[in-house]
Amino acid sequence: MTQTIAPRVRTLVLLLLAATGLLFAGAGPVSAHAAVTGSAPQQGAVVDKAPTQVSLTFSEKVALSGDSLRVLDPKGKRVDRGDPANLTGTTYAVKLHGGLPDGTYTVTYQVVSEDSHPVAGAYTFSIGAPSQTTVSVSGQTAGGGVVGTLYGFGRYVSYAGFIVMVGGAAFVLACWQRGAGVRALQRLTVAGWLALTAATLGLLLLRGSYTGSGKVGDVFDLDLLGQVLQTKTGAALVSRLLLLAAAALFIAVLFGAYEKREDEEKRDLTFGLAVGGVVVSAGLAASWAMSEHASTGLQAGIAMPVDIIHLLAVAGWLGGLAALLVALYRAPADTPVDALAVRRFSRLAFGSVLALVATGIYQSWRQLGSWTAFTDTRYGQLLLVKIGLVAVLVGIAWVSRRWTGRLAEAVVVKPREESGPVVDADADVDTEADADADADEKEPARAGASGSGSGSASAGKGAAASGKKGATGSDKADGESERAAQLARQQAAIDTARRKERRDADPNRFGLRRSVLAEAGVAVVLLAVTTMLTSTEPGRTAEEAKAATSASAADASSAGALTLDMSFDTGGEDGKGVVRVDLDPARVGGNEMHVYVQRPNGRAFDIPEVKVAFTLESQDIGPLPVVPDHITTGHWSASGVQIPMAGEWKVSVTVRTSDIDQTTVSKNAQIG
Repeated sequence: MTQTIAPRVRTLVLLLLAATGLLFAGAGPVSAHAAVTGSAPQQGAVVDKAPTQVSLTFSEKVALSGDSLRVLDPKGKRVDRGDPANLTGTTYAVKLHGGLPDGTYTVTYQVVSEDSHPVAGAYTFSIGAPSQTTVSVSGQTAGGGVVGTLYGFGRYVSYAGFIVMVGGAAFVLACWQRGAGVRALQRLTVAGWLALTAATLGLLLLRGSYTGSGKVGDVFDLDLLGQVLQTKTGAALVSRLLLLAAAALFIAVLFGAYEKREDEEKRDLTFGLAVGGVVVSAGLAASWAMSEHASTGLQAGIAMPVDIIHLLAVAGWLGGLAALLVALYRAPADTPVDALAVRRFSRLAFGSVLALVATGIYQSWRQLGSWTAFTDTRYGQLLLVKIGLVAVLVGIAWVSRRWTGRLAEAVVVKPREESGPVVDADADVDTEADADADADEKEPARAGASGSGSGSASAGKGAAASGKKGATGSDKADGESERAAQLARQQAAIDTARRKERRDADPNRFGLRRSVLAEAGVAVVLLAVTTMLTSTEPGRTAEEAKAATSASAADASSAGALTLDMSFDTGGEDGKGVVRVDLDPARVGGNEMHVYVQRPNGRAFDIPEVKVAFTLESQDIGPLPVVPDHITTGHWSASGVQIPMAGEWKVSVTVRTSDIDQTTVSKNAQIG
């Protein structure tokens, strides 16, 4: 039976690892948790005079370093001076050198959002007129590359290590105290501690490069490490390492002194370990809550304790599930996990699920803010996947609960007579000892029957035989004790094999194993999705940033649109009227143009022809003719009207009201 189960376990583990890898492969760079909602100068703007500074407004507070905001001229040379500074609230600015020449300038930014995730990007603006630039704005991402992949993997391992360590210890202490002596559970919990410790150290080293250059060579830069230690995330990682030292002491007591105590002596120690374990576990959970999503945004004071409870509930459920799986498959045959322990874990898991549902509802409301965010944001979509996985997990757990009930009702150990003949090691030893004694008693009789005429020679032989027999008896006694020990070991092995065979043959226990294994498989994928959620921009933040960006774009568009009204009189019949020219967004590059012709009373009417021309007299450019298409009565339109550079342009409109009556009117306007 176990030979059949083992390959299945290995296959499922490989499949789950592959699924987890695919989830991470599709994750890509970490999504920004702070978005740019405004800038001055604006993206793509053409300004007449060189600005004294460049400012950016984000959707939330960010952390900056000396190189967080950079401004590059067309040749790629930096023209900013000094360190960036916080102007007001979420607006940050960097000063520029004076006397900047005309051309296109590139603004690059790389900051760290308040919930510890890096944000990077770039845009351009022009002074005087656009120009060619050697600066490339493509590939401006944060949290990508090899360092980003390693950092993401480290986050996953740290969550997994925390869950396994805390859940394994909770399972032993609250559900199956006999499991403190099971080596497999000891190795599982210690492995969780080692994974969390190694991942925390790795994250601490990777942090500087992850939020900065992204270069592998900067991972061991001590200057960067010193800067990381001064940040909120660095302090959280160091605190986690200190708490892991206390966790190591807790594990040593749990699997050392606690395991060796008698049942009555364990009661007092159990209470002390429970209190200490909860305190250490809550402290470890707080190292995430105080540095990530829960620490910023709406109701942070409530969100952090809720996040701690959520993490502890996840560890109690999924970590305990991993411990139960190990106990079902790897516990010694003479110490099988009993139905009482499984029922206790079932109650622990049920309470954890209730806590998860309550805290999850609050977190979902806080992070999403609206129903549409479920489908319109990546965070909401991942949350839907997580909810689906939790529902599947609860369904499988219900099946496991049924197997637990059957296991409690079944007779696990069969009667002895149904197990076949049993070899009694003690009986075998006694039988052989009796046979040897009988042989010793018969030996003198055979010696006396050999004849009495042997005289002194016979006596001498008898004495020699007597001495030899004494030595042989001593050797025989040693051989008997060794044989007895060997038979005892054989009998113990036989008994263990029989107990294991009876345990594995129990259909209820086998069904519980399979359902718990399925739960663990879903839990691995669930953990991967949860890790992705923690590195994805919350739906509420994404929608607020989108709304702010749209409003800013609308304001910019409205402010940039140009409307010119010009009266005309061709002198002929119906020769008087007003022509209106709308140019949107009235900037360098492509524009949308609409022309409207109206009578003096405001009523639209058609004329045979309308033509428009643009002239930049200061640069001796133009006239640039545009012939719009007739759309409807009194309305003409043209798209893609190109304005090559910013300046005060002369807009001329030629209106022809008959075959011989026409006139040209014009106005000057600042475009770009």
